[in-house]
Amino acid sequence: MKQAFLNQSISFIMKYQSKYKEEDREKLLYGLEGIYLTLTKTIILFGISFLLGFAKDFLFCMILFNFVRYPAFGFHADSSSKCLVLSGTVFLGISYWLLHVTIPFWIKVITYSVIFITFLLFAPADTEKRPLKNKKKRQIRKLCSMIVVIVYGIMIFSFSNQVANYFLIAILIEAIFISPIPYWIFKHPYQNYKKFDLNRNV
Repeated sequence: MKQAFLNQSISFIMKYQSKYKEEDREKLLYGLEGIYLTLTKTIILFGISFLLGFAKDFLFCMILFNFVRYPAFGFHADSSSKCLVLSGTVFLGISYWLLHVTIPFWIKVITYSVIFITFLLFAPADTEKRPLKNKKKRQIRKLCSMIVVIVYGIMIFSFSNQVANYFLIAILIEAIFISPIPYWIFKHPYQNYKKFDLNRNV
Protein backbone atom coordinates (compact mmCIF):
# COMPACT_ATOMS: atom_id res chain seq x y z
CA MET A 1 0.00 0.00 0.00
CA LYS A 2 2.84 2.37 0.83
CA GLN A 3 4.56 1.74 -2.49
CA ALA A 4 1.31 2.33 -4.38
CA PHE A 5 0.85 5.67 -2.57
CA LEU A 6 4.42 6.72 -3.38
CA ASN A 7 4.24 5.67 -7.03
CA GLN A 8 0.91 7.40 -7.63
CA SER A 9 2.05 10.57 -5.85
CA ILE A 10 5.34 10.72 -7.78
CA SER A 11 3.55 10.09 -11.09
CA PHE A 12 1.05 12.85 -10.36
CA ILE A 13 3.73 15.37 -9.38
CA MET A 14 6.05 14.48 -12.26
CA LYS A 15 3.15 14.91 -14.67
CA TYR A 16 3.02 18.62 -13.84
CA GLN A 17 6.65 19.13 -12.82
CA SER A 18 8.68 17.27 -15.43
CA LYS A 19 11.71 19.50 -14.81
CA TYR A 20 12.55 17.60 -11.60
CA LYS A 21 16.00 16.02 -11.64
CA GLU A 22 16.73 12.57 -10.22
CA GLU A 23 18.16 14.11 -7.05
CA ASP A 24 14.98 16.17 -6.61
CA ARG A 25 12.92 13.05 -7.17
CA GLU A 26 14.77 11.23 -4.38
CA LYS A 27 14.19 14.12 -1.97
CA LEU A 28 10.53 14.23 -2.93
CA LEU A 29 10.22 10.48 -2.46
CA TYR A 30 11.80 10.75 0.99
CA GLY A 31 9.35 13.49 1.98
CA LEU A 32 6.34 11.59 0.68
CA GLU A 33 7.43 8.45 2.53
CA GLY A 34 7.70 10.50 5.72
CA ILE A 35 4.19 11.88 5.23
CA TYR A 36 2.77 8.42 4.57
CA LEU A 37 4.44 6.86 7.61
CA THR A 38 3.39 9.75 9.84
CA LEU A 39 -0.24 9.60 8.75
CA THR A 40 -0.61 5.83 8.98
CA LYS A 41 1.26 5.69 12.28
CA THR A 42 -0.84 8.49 13.76
CA ILE A 43 -4.11 6.86 12.68
CA ILE A 44 -3.14 3.50 14.20
CA LEU A 45 -1.82 4.99 17.44
CA PHE A 46 -4.81 7.29 17.75
CA GLY A 47 -7.10 4.27 17.34
CA ILE A 48 -5.27 2.41 20.11
CA SER A 49 -5.35 5.47 22.38
CA PHE A 50 -9.09 5.75 21.71
CA LEU A 51 -9.61 2.16 22.85
CA LEU A 52 -7.52 2.89 25.96
CA GLY A 53 -9.62 5.96 26.71
CA PHE A 54 -7.15 8.82 26.31
CA ALA A 55 -7.44 9.76 22.61
CA LYS A 56 -7.82 13.52 23.18
CA ASP A 57 -4.85 13.61 25.55
CA PHE A 58 -2.75 11.58 23.12
CA LEU A 59 -3.64 13.84 20.19
CA PHE A 60 -2.70 16.96 22.14
CA CYS A 61 0.63 15.40 23.13
CA MET A 62 1.30 14.53 19.49
CA ILE A 63 0.65 18.11 18.38
CA LEU A 64 3.03 19.48 21.01
CA PHE A 65 5.60 16.83 20.09
CA ASN A 66 5.61 17.86 16.42
CA PHE A 67 6.37 21.47 17.34
CA VAL A 68 9.66 20.37 18.91
CA ARG A 69 10.26 17.51 16.47
CA TYR A 70 10.54 19.84 13.48
CA PRO A 71 13.62 21.81 14.62
CA ALA A 72 15.24 19.03 16.68
CA PHE A 73 14.66 16.28 14.11
CA GLY A 74 15.81 12.92 15.53
CA PHE A 75 15.76 9.17 14.99
CA HIS A 76 13.76 7.59 12.16
CA ALA A 77 13.25 3.84 11.91
CA ASP A 78 14.25 2.26 8.60
CA SER A 79 10.99 0.37 8.15
CA SER A 80 7.32 1.06 8.81
CA SER A 81 7.00 -1.94 11.12
CA LYS A 82 9.92 -0.84 13.31
CA CYS A 83 8.59 2.70 13.30
CA LEU A 84 5.17 1.54 14.45
CA VAL A 85 6.56 -0.68 17.21
CA LEU A 86 8.94 2.01 18.48
CA SER A 87 6.34 4.78 18.28
CA GLY A 88 3.69 2.64 19.92
CA THR A 89 5.98 1.70 22.78
CA VAL A 90 7.28 5.22 23.37
CA PHE A 91 4.25 7.38 22.57
CA LEU A 92 1.52 5.20 24.03
CA GLY A 93 3.61 3.88 26.91
CA ILE A 94 4.94 7.22 28.16
CA SER A 95 1.72 9.12 27.43
CA TYR A 96 -0.55 6.60 29.15
CA TRP A 97 1.69 6.34 32.20
CA LEU A 98 2.39 10.03 32.74
CA LEU A 99 -1.22 11.03 32.17
CA HIS A 100 -2.35 8.71 34.95
CA VAL A 101 0.13 9.65 37.66
CA THR A 102 0.80 12.70 39.77
CA ILE A 103 4.39 13.79 39.31
CA PRO A 104 6.01 15.42 42.35
CA PHE A 105 7.54 18.82 41.72
CA TRP A 106 11.09 17.69 42.45
CA ILE A 107 10.82 14.86 39.91
CA LYS A 108 9.61 17.37 37.31
CA VAL A 109 12.64 19.54 38.04
CA ILE A 110 15.07 16.62 37.67
CA THR A 111 13.34 15.27 34.55
CA TYR A 112 13.23 18.66 32.89
CA SER A 113 16.88 19.31 33.76
CA VAL A 114 17.93 16.04 32.09
CA ILE A 115 15.78 16.86 29.05
CA PHE A 116 17.27 20.36 28.81
CA ILE A 117 20.83 19.00 28.93
CA THR A 118 19.94 16.33 26.34
CA PHE A 119 18.70 18.99 23.91
CA LEU A 120 21.72 21.17 24.63
CA LEU A 121 24.08 18.30 23.81
CA PHE A 122 22.33 16.45 20.99
CA ALA A 123 19.80 18.68 19.19
CA PRO A 124 19.42 18.61 16.28
CA ALA A 125 20.01 14.91 15.57
CA ASP A 126 20.15 13.93 11.91
CA THR A 127 19.76 10.62 10.08
CA GLU A 128 21.83 8.77 7.50
CA LYS A 129 19.28 9.51 4.78
CA ARG A 130 19.02 13.16 5.74
CA PRO A 131 22.32 14.39 7.21
CA LEU A 132 22.35 18.00 8.43
CA LYS A 133 25.46 19.00 6.52
CA ASN A 134 25.09 22.76 6.75
CA LYS A 135 26.58 24.09 10.00
CA LYS A 136 24.54 27.30 9.98
CA LYS A 137 21.29 25.37 9.55
CA ARG A 138 22.24 23.10 12.43
CA GLN A 139 22.87 26.11 14.65
CA ILE A 140 19.49 27.59 13.72
CA ARG A 141 17.78 24.29 14.46
CA LYS A 142 19.51 24.05 17.84
CA LEU A 143 18.48 27.60 18.73
CA CYS A 144 14.86 26.94 17.74
CA SER A 145 14.89 23.63 19.63
CA MET A 146 16.15 25.28 22.81
CA ILE A 147 13.56 28.06 22.53
CA VAL A 148 10.77 25.47 22.30
CA VAL A 149 12.20 23.52 25.26
CA ILE A 150 12.41 26.68 27.36
CA VAL A 151 8.83 27.71 26.45
CA TYR A 152 7.62 24.19 27.25
CA GLY A 153 9.51 24.34 30.53
CA ILE A 154 7.62 27.50 31.47
CA MET A 155 4.37 25.71 30.66
CA ILE A 156 5.38 22.67 32.70
CA PHE A 157 5.98 24.71 35.84
CA SER A 158 3.09 27.13 35.31
CA PHE A 159 0.10 24.88 34.66
CA SER A 160 -1.71 22.21 36.63
CA ASN A 161 -0.40 18.67 36.65
CA GLN A 162 -2.50 17.37 33.72
CA VAL A 163 -1.70 20.20 31.31
CA ALA A 164 1.93 20.30 32.46
CA ASN A 165 2.25 16.61 31.67
CA TYR A 166 1.32 17.24 28.03
CA PHE A 167 4.34 19.48 27.56
CA LEU A 168 6.60 17.20 29.58
CA ILE A 169 5.61 14.16 27.52
CA ALA A 170 6.31 15.98 24.25
CA ILE A 171 9.88 17.02 25.08
CA LEU A 172 10.65 13.79 26.96
CA ILE A 173 9.81 11.69 23.90
CA GLU A 174 11.81 13.98 21.62
CA ALA A 175 14.74 13.89 24.05
CA ILE A 176 14.77 10.11 23.65
CA PHE A 177 14.70 10.36 19.85
CA ILE A 178 17.59 12.86 19.60
CA SER A 179 19.78 10.97 22.06
CA PRO A 180 22.20 8.25 20.83
CA ILE A 181 20.10 5.55 22.53
CA PRO A 182 17.67 4.62 19.69
CA TYR A 183 20.48 4.94 17.14
CA TRP A 184 22.54 2.47 19.17
CA ILE A 185 19.63 0.06 19.69
CA PHE A 186 18.76 -0.08 15.98
CA LYS A 187 22.42 0.17 14.87
CA HIS A 188 22.02 3.41 12.95
CA PRO A 189 24.93 5.82 12.43
CA TYR A 190 24.84 8.90 14.65
CA GLN A 191 25.89 12.50 13.88
CA ASN A 192 25.96 11.77 10.16
CA TYR A 193 26.92 15.34 9.28
CA LYS A 194 30.47 14.60 10.42
CA LYS A 195 30.98 12.59 7.25
CA PHE A 196 30.78 15.76 5.19
CA ASP A 197 32.73 18.99 4.95
CA LEU A 198 31.11 21.21 7.58
CA ASN A 199 32.18 24.36 5.78
CA ARG A 200 30.48 23.41 2.52
CA ASN A 201 27.10 25.03 2.01
CA VAL A 202 24.36 22.73 0.85
